[in-house]
Amino acid sequence: MRRKVLCCSLLVFLILSLNAQTRKDQPKYKNSSIPIEERVNDLLSRMTLEEKIAQLQCSMKRAELEKVISKSGLGGVGPVLRSSIAREAAEKANALQRVAVEKSRLGIPVIIHDEALHGLIGNGATSFPQAIGLAATWDADLVSEVAAVVAKETRSRGIRQVLSPVVNIARDVRWGRVEETYGEDPYLQSRIGVAFCKPIENDGVITTPKHFIANFGDGGRDSYPIHIGERELLEVYFPPFKACIQEANAQSVMAAYNALDDIPCSANRWLLTDILRKEWGFNGFVVSDYGSVAGIKDKHFVAATGKETATKAIEAGLDMELPDIEHYGEPLLEAVREGPVLSAAVDAAVNNVLRAKFKLGLFENPYVNPERAEAQSNSSEHRQLARQAAREAIVLLRNKNDLLPLKKDITSIAVLGPNADSAQLGGYSGFGM
Repeated sequence: MRRKVLCCSLLVFLILSLNAQTRKDQPKYKNSSIPIEERVNDLLSRMTLEEKIAQLQCSMKRAELEKVISKSGLGGVGPVLRSSIAREAAEKANALQRVAVEKSRLGIPVIIHDEALHGLIGNGATSFPQAIGLAATWDADLVSEVAAVVAKETRSRGIRQVLSPVVNIARDVRWGRVEETYGEDPYLQSRIGVAFCKPIENDGVITTPKHFIANFGDGGRDSYPIHIGERELLEVYFPPFKACIQEANAQSVMAAYNALDDIPCSANRWLLTDILRKEWGFNGFVVSDYGSVAGIKDKHFVAATGKETATKAIEAGLDMELPDIEHYGEPLLEAVREGPVLSAAVDAAVNNVLRAKFKLGLFENPYVNPERAEAQSNSSEHRQLARQAAREAIVLLRNKNDLLPLKKDITSIAVLGPNADSAQLGGYSGFGM
């Protein structure tokens, strides 16, 4: 008996010794017991310039994803899972993470993103009332319930970032994106924005308040240059973003297409560094609106070359270019090689992206359960909540001639217009399940 005890003790000692040796040989950044900042610094010290810049890139080109990821890694992956039902989406997300973890040199997982303005855009995901309808409920608690469902359905498919919510102030009905917002009031925008962001962030999915800042123009034209005084920015346009960051811990922010006083928002250091990071304490990562880095040169004409465009964006504090590898590809590589002063800006941006990945726990748990995704997608409980939110979103402005409630003896109702044939769920909608 004593011999058996001794043998068991020896076996336990050997196992513990092997585990200790494994941890000792393991790179710091793979050790989850080490503080995140130490892990970030350790990983950054091991990266080549190409691998660093790859973390500032995103791609949505399905045919090239495996090749791109396995070469130098990749920061983010765009909306490539939308058409897939929940189980298939989860399986595809796992396959992408497997390439990142097993085939790239450093094994850095990717952040897959999509839109979730009023429900995840995904085949079979639950669609809720459009954002302006959610605001019309005047019920932050209800919006929090909606957001919790959005988080579950999103994360279960392996999507770990949503490019939502839109917290731009809407005060011109001609602007084409009014429906995406929570309306014209900074306080209501702030309360609903926080109610949306907090449950999603708490469930391990990054939210991305957008578009920073004031993504509209004179005459209601989308993304035109704007000229707003600092006081109006502070009192009207900043508060919803500030609330989402400071109260709901939003871990990403999207820079806008437009220019503020002739400086493109995607290359505006005052916005992206001085306000966001220094004043508000934001420690997440800034992404571009789709193609807004290119707009620095092609729309606003304040840069002459790709290298100059990339330089302006990275120096301002824009961390990741969406949706595809363009200016944060070869142009940024060349700019850093020619001007090493940019290295510090690149390192800072990579820090921000890596920190987010460590916070998400992607290094420890990059994969999801396809069965869970299938079970959680568009469940009867989620559909019931969507119905409740839709009812609460209805606002009766007047009841002329006491039309409502409808009389019980009405035998038929005519539904006219385009919605009679196909329900219009609003911009950034799912598949209308």
